[in-house]
Amino acid sequence: MKLWPFKRKLWAAPPSAGGWMTVHESYPGAWQQNVKLDRDGVLRNPYVFRCQSMIARDIAKLRVKLVRQADGIWSETTNPAFSPVLRKPNSFQTRNQFWETYFLSKLAQGNVYVLKQRDARRVVTALYVLDPSRVQPLVSDSGAVLYQLSTDNLAQLPESVTVPASEIIHDRWNCLFHPLVGISPVWANALAATQSQRIAENAAGFFANQARPGGILTAPGKITDETAKRLKEAFESGYSGQNAGRIAVVGDGLTFTPLTVTATDSQLVEQLKWTAETVATTYGIPLYKVGLGPMPTSSNVQALNVEYYSQALQGLIEDAEICLDEGLGLDGTTLGTEFDIEGLLRMDSQTQMDVLEKSKSVLTLDERRRRLDAAPVVGGNTIYLQQQDHSIEAIAARDKLLIEQASAPAPTAEPAPPVPPADETERALLMLEVKMMRAVHAGH
Repeated sequence: MKLWPFKRKLWAAPPSAGGWMTVHESYPGAWQQNVKLDRDGVLRNPYVFRCQSMIARDIAKLRVKLVRQADGIWSETTNPAFSPVLRKPNSFQTRNQFWETYFLSKLAQGNVYVLKQRDARRVVTALYVLDPSRVQPLVSDSGAVLYQLSTDNLAQLPESVTVPASEIIHDRWNCLFHPLVGISPVWANALAATQSQRIAENAAGFFANQARPGGILTAPGKITDETAKRLKEAFESGYSGQNAGRIAVVGDGLTFTPLTVTATDSQLVEQLKWTAETVATTYGIPLYKVGLGPMPTSSNVQALNVEYYSQALQGLIEDAEICLDEGLGLDGTTLGTEFDIEGLLRMDSQTQMDVLEKSKSVLTLDERRRRLDAAPVVGGNTIYLQQQDHSIEAIAARDKLLIEQASAPAPTAEPAPPVPPADETERALLMLEVKMMRAVHAGH
């Protein structure tokens, strides 16, 4: 890896390049009490895990196309300088694995750092997603952006190096505090996810005690603090935890009164549902997609997928397309990249056939068959229309002719042809009869 010398002073982009690593101020005064939110614990939240995994996997399954614009129409193409790296970004990841890692980094850390590997022609031949915690954006006193990279054997970085921004694809999200530092949705849902974690831990401990709450051990007379402590410890060790459910034998008038928990006080399900809804909202995912609400009654599968795409995926996809265009050196106006979202917005069979049937005047038969993965047929490269359909130009010409005919003066009646005299008529009939007789004899 080439080392890049920089003589001017470099400044680290505040705060940490990772976006958020640990949330220190979970509530006012938490910092003074040294209360921190556990980052790994937040990421273990089932709904945080589900939202991140679903978005990353749904985008990763979309094929990335190289497209070219001609006459205002974008169509797929191939190019030996760009197509190989789009099909196989690096030697150890498939295309799906690469993009899943890409978007998981952005969803969990708020930043994606992709190192470019070039050949002697300066053509990008490989892409490596880096660990955001091992990358530090730097800004020189002249405003140049650079990146300090720590050792990464998979990315072929045997030592720490500093590279210019031209060698890094930096896709960032929610740059609330600095233009070079993205913030993950985890920054917004960390408190709700932690609350869910605490509820689950308390519920696990509660049910580990056979769902039996604590109680009050009462003596008939006055006892010392030492006696009370001894009785408490003996009762907890003998009849709680794994020993819950055993028969307690007490004497000297001791009584145990269990504390009851009302249904209102133990609404764990409602509390967990609220935290899960908060997490899903920060990712823009419709609640029914993660099992938090009833499935919409709409029978149009495509409409539901479009809602999910526009709320949760579209922004991430378009950001990645622009970053990829700039990273590969594409202008984005004549040559660019595009995620094939047709598979994501797939319709149900009946709706798909109805759309294809109604698109006869727009798509050829082969183009409609291609949507069904069917081979082309002879004569299929033609757009068909019904005979009664006419072009706008033909209709306008017809209307113009009708107007001209309506405004033209009425033609004068032509005189009837003169009636030939009777002798001339008889002579003509006689000549016709002679010709017919000659034709008959000529036939014999």
